[in-house]
Amino acid sequence: MARYTIETYGCTANRGESRAIERRLRDAGHRRVSDADTADVAILNTCTVVEKTENNMLRRARELDGETADLVVTGCMALAQESAFASADVDARVLHWDEVPAALTNGECPTAVSDTEPVLDGVVGILPIARGCMSDCSYCITKFATGRIDSPSVEKNVERARELVASGAREIRVTGQDTGVYGLDHGERWLPDLLRGICAIEGDFRVRLGMANPWGIHAVREELAAVFAECEKVYNFLHVPVQSGSNSVLQAMRRQHTVEEFHEVVSTFDDRLEEWTLSTDFVVGFPTETDDDFQASMDLLRTVRPEKVNVTRFSKRPGTDAAKMDGLGGTEKKERSSAMTDLKMAIVGSAYDDLVGTTRRVLAVESGRHDSVQAFDDAYHQIVIQNAGERGIESGDFLDVTVTEERTVYAIGEPVG
Repeated sequence: MARYTIETYGCTANRGESRAIERRLRDAGHRRVSDADTADVAILNTCTVVEKTENNMLRRARELDGETADLVVTGCMALAQESAFASADVDARVLHWDEVPAALTNGECPTAVSDTEPVLDGVVGILPIARGCMSDCSYCITKFATGRIDSPSVEKNVERARELVASGAREIRVTGQDTGVYGLDHGERWLPDLLRGICAIEGDFRVRLGMANPWGIHAVREELAAVFAECEKVYNFLHVPVQSGSNSVLQAMRRQHTVEEFHEVVSTFDDRLEEWTLSTDFVVGFPTETDDDFQASMDLLRTVRPEKVNVTRFSKRPGTDAAKMDGLGGTEKKERSSAMTDLKMAIVGSAYDDLVGTTRRVLAVESGRHDSVQAFDDAYHQIVIQNAGERGIESGDFLDVTVTEERTVYAIGEPVG
């Protein structure tokens, strides 16, 4: 688990985004500390309302860059003036708010909260289907906290989902350390049956499947893709963290899958679904990663072109086997991370640009900045609707929108009619 600090500047909306970031970091097992020099990562949530504010943000970013090993910049200035930080010689990862929590996980599985009961947050129902995982990744510390997989029955989880829908949930987020291995502690793979059971619940809602490691879903990829194709309630969205494009690095990571098996998962969903979103993660700078290994990861990114990508610089976690390895220099890891992030932004921006001019059915999920709502289409593309309050649009509403522009990691949608 990482130690982090977070500083927030600007309006109430920025403070709300920081609270959302902290909530997700807390639920993933990370711990807030008071000083940047004792933190693994510092998060700077920026404002850029006037030139003086902009200068203050750059000054604070430089200070934090000198105090912590890893700086993440997010917020308005990060989105509107991304290049300003590099021009000011600030070594930071510039990320959208939604990308910050995943970028801090070091490739580790999320850590479920101790209470694994469902939670209703607005119109979003959080459904933890199991605790623990079946992996033994050499760099992951969360396995010490979560242990092996412990799967409640399909019937129990479906009933939990039914209660969330009855309580007003419009989106059910199926979560866990590794949803793909749900049921393996009983010698079976229950994920397809679980999704079918949730889809059979009466009501107008959507289901998002949480992170599933490639090896966990490889054995059920055909059945799982069929469930996605058959059930309109399931977002056509799959988060499958590959972590590296090199089999030798994957072996050193003890990731239990190969690059070829990852390709097979992606190909299966390509064959069954007309449109879907692939989300994946890469860890760059693993101790055994050579230049050729890194280029293999870049080549994989170019080939599969995922529409959501989390890029994480490797950092050592105490007590893990990878922490005992001689690592790469910080400068080399930063350069590789920067190169992959640039490629990622180009790929993601292109994907959202392709949506411009299309009309899509979306679900408004939660309030955003400046009277906007964040909505998602059937493939879980994030589409922001502006002036939502003026238009009477609230979280939980389904509506049709025409995509008018892309903002690299999300799009702007105009309601139809």
